Amino acid sequence: MGSRLHVQQIKKGPPLPYKDDIRAFTKEYAASLDAQDPLHHFREEFIIPSAKDLKRKTLSPSEATDDSSDARCIYLCGNSLGLQPRNTKKYIEYYLRTWAIKGVNGHFTHHEDELIPPFVDVDSTGAKLMAPVVGALQSEVAVMGSLTTNLHLLMASFYQPTQERYKIIIEGKAFPSDHYAVESQIRHHNLDPKDAMVLIEPRSSEQPILETDHILEIIDKHASSTALLLLSAIQYYTGQYFDIEKITAHAQSKGIVVGWDCAHAAGNVDLKLHDWNVDFAAWCNYKYLNSGPGGMAGIFVHEKHGQVKTTTDDGELESFRPRLSGWWGGDKETRFLMDNQFVPQPGAAGYQLSNPSVLDINAVIASLELFNRTSMSEIREKSLKITGYLEHLLLTYPLDGLDKKPFSIITPPNPSERGAQLSLRLDPGLLDDVLETLEEHSVVIDERKPDVIRVAPAPLYNTFEEVFQFCQIFLEACKKVVAK
Repeated sequence: MGSRLHVQQIKKGPPLPYKDDIRAFTKEYAASLDAQDPLHHFREEFIIPSAKDLKRKTLSPSEATDDSSDARCIYLCGNSLGLQPRNTKKYIEYYLRTWAIKGVNGHFTHHEDELIPPFVDVDSTGAKLMAPVVGALQSEVAVMGSLTTNLHLLMASFYQPTQERYKIIIEGKAFPSDHYAVESQIRHHNLDPKDAMVLIEPRSSEQPILETDHILEIIDKHASSTALLLLSAIQYYTGQYFDIEKITAHAQSKGIVVGWDCAHAAGNVDLKLHDWNVDFAAWCNYKYLNSGPGGMAGIFVHEKHGQVKTTTDDGELESFRPRLSGWWGGDKETRFLMDNQFVPQPGAAGYQLSNPSVLDINAVIASLELFNRTSMSEIREKSLKITGYLEHLLLTYPLDGLDKKPFSIITPPNPSERGAQLSLRLDPGLLDDVLETLEEHSVVIDERKPDVIRVAPAPLYNTFEEVFQFCQIFLEACKKVVAK
């Protein structure tokens, strides 16, 4: 059943020319795919660590880290931390220069050669560039805070338990921080997580994906007592991409508020948060969006929840959605009056608390500027092709001397049900030795104990040739450890 579904979906997706071509198992063929890639030039916009860089013991700038004669590493870990865009340094330098020569006046002073507006308006610039990446209106997006903090802020607004509806449905294998956040929100309302937290578990531990019909069944079972559904758009462990539109519509039809953690989806797949009528979402920007470790995060609040109503006669504030409030979320026209009357900005901007770190937001904007030179549909098209090529090589590349491959792919085979990531589960006892060989060959991926590695070709800077080289190294490593 699974293999038939896979073939059907490939026919519907972008053409995969390597499927029946024996030349796919050659470096030259991979290079030909790169030559046809319309996004290939974006690779030059990123700093790819070299093999020597990975082994350096010092950080001195005098030791060049971008020597063209030094072979680049194979970096397939953008699902954990994206690479640094070359223009990040320029954005940060301009910020430091503004602060140095203008001090507090940098909040309001324009410059002829500025890369972004004065400090007081940088959050608006971030929202403008972020909106097309997640499929939202500019007013529905704010670049702010960090992922787990933002989930707490959003749940403070959207999780309003009653005696009848008080449960939160999440994945049983959600990223631990999401689990902690949900559990603590439940306890904050003096409820018992054993009763109020519903965990969706996979039907099979061997193939730990969550089928859409299984998710809908859990929603139906607990619909009358559920206040909130909070799921990952892409599951961090398996790489599964959930059917956001269908799940959202079904849960909302039962009167349930729906939020999505898009940490592994933003900058990875072509989200349409507005069109899918998602209530709220949050994500970090340091994975596929390359803003640096712990970089400033983002939120989405659908326009229907961001309205600020005033009376028609005198314009006096009438109502807005309850939230934890802070001064930077207040109306920009009255922000500096200091009158203690909170009037929120409409939309997601009204959920901001403190003034943003201009240092951090420069790093976010430096990467978003690259994304705005193309589109998420083009990025997604390449992602489907390059991840499909990775899968094809892993499943069909000849492994002389082995009866079967000592690993399985636990990411869904249907291309529409995954992003850039493939999660490979190794046979027991192989992980450490395989990782050692990958490290020796300057391959950067990440692991999830006891037996999974996650491999994620990022469309803006990874190449088909790198995917080919990875597969050669990885498969030879598997042969070596099995032969021990």
